Amino acid sequence: MSNFVFYDFETSSSNKSWGQIIQVGAILTNDNLEELDRYEARCRLSSSIIPEAMALIVNKSSPKMLKGANLSHYEMIRQLVETLKRWGKATFIGFNSIDFDEEFLRTTLFQTLEYPYLTNSNGNNRGDLLNLARAANLYYPNTLKNSISAKGNAVYKLDQMAPLNGIEHGDAHSAIGDVIATLGVAKIISKKAPSVWKASQLTTNKDVTLEVIKKELYFCTNEYFYGKSRPYIQAFVCQHPKYQWPKCFDLKHDPSIYLNMPAAELKIAMGKNPKFLRTVRHNKHPIIMNPSYGNEFEEYKMIGTEKLAARAKLIKDHKQFAEKISLILQDEADEKEQTKSQEDIYEEESIYTKFTSSEDNKMMPEFHKAEWGKKFSILAKFKDERLHYFGRRLIYEEKPELLPKTDYNEIRRTIAKRLLSTNKEKWNTIPRTYSEIDTLREKFEREGQPELLATLDDINAYVEEKEKFYNAV
Repeated sequence: MSNFVFYDFETSSSNKSWGQIIQVGAILTNDNLEELDRYEARCRLSSSIIPEAMALIVNKSSPKMLKGANLSHYEMIRQLVETLKRWGKATFIGFNSIDFDEEFLRTTLFQTLEYPYLTNSNGNNRGDLLNLARAANLYYPNTLKNSISAKGNAVYKLDQMAPLNGIEHGDAHSAIGDVIATLGVAKIISKKAPSVWKASQLTTNKDVTLEVIKKELYFCTNEYFYGKSRPYIQAFVCQHPKYQWPKCFDLKHDPSIYLNMPAAELKIAMGKNPKFLRTVRHNKHPIIMNPSYGNEFEEYKMIGTEKLAARAKLIKDHKQFAEKISLILQDEADEKEQTKSQEDIYEEESIYTKFTSSEDNKMMPEFHKAEWGKKFSILAKFKDERLHYFGRRLIYEEKPELLPKTDYNEIRRTIAKRLLSTNKEKWNTIPRTYSEIDTLREKFEREGQPELLATLDDINAYVEEKEKFYNAV
């Protein structure tokens, strides 16, 4: 078994392409979840970033912290990368990390000239404790204690779960505080729902997960929507021809109804609810259990193990059905591609448009090792224009005096135009933050929260400083 890295970020906004990580927490453990090492740091906010006021309030980051931290953003990320490399191969786990922290990390690494897929390459794997917590409670009820929402659903928020389960979480919404709580939840699951914990270790690598899904006659996994976890006993049909996700048949439906349908009729049936075809996102840490776990739930229990296995065999043996499904999915993907927006994609959001080349990846360490005076000349060696762009922005933030005057002026004008924009932009702007502050001020006055009103005044003054600086361009 490998070591684990439990990690969490606090950020300037929820926008993964345009926000910034401002605080990092990470704990290295062995496979018994015993702590081996930890890393925590906070950094200054880059001059090109306008924070969301509510994000700062939630993670308790004052403007004084944003300006006074001893590390720049680039320095903190370099420290983090070197720490993770020193820790060696591991499985990276956060709480709701695959859709949030992981995406923030990838984008950040990409924008700081580092290979972005650190957590799922070179022998590393990744998991998400939120998926795991929901699965544990589904298959082993009361593994974790949860608060209940107004709609009667279990609430999976770390700051509420931790104290209910006896986990010290006094520093909620600090990065290291949330990591400690995440590790505490993992320890409970590993003890109270060991079969779920063990199953989760088999699906932290997307290629291995895909093999499991393809190999098994049928299996049980869970999905979460409308506030509830739901089990599905499924059999693999085919991979999506464009996105490569496994498309699986929900065995509560009788496959004989669909196997010999003409393609046009089958396409219509695929669009109806309830869906007989489901997607298992094998790259997002699904929890795959023995199908016997699904038999505990009434809709599958009524069908019975024998009939479920027979249905799964029908699916496996009917290759023409899989071919028809694949062709229908390809047609749908082609239609979607034709109607896709043609708007420009900015460098900051271009991470998934293409991979950086192996030559450029090999050049990245040279950029980081070089003295600041030599970094600008190294940029010319990169073939990917996006890396030229990010490299110049890094020098602008860290050592602006070393940029050619024309480059400095161009970058500053671009940032000013973006931050002062009164349009509805993809990134956070100064006018948008003023509007957010006004809305929050009304709310906090109504609720009688003078401390938060004082915090808003500090954030407002910070944004005014930024506005004055960029208005001078």
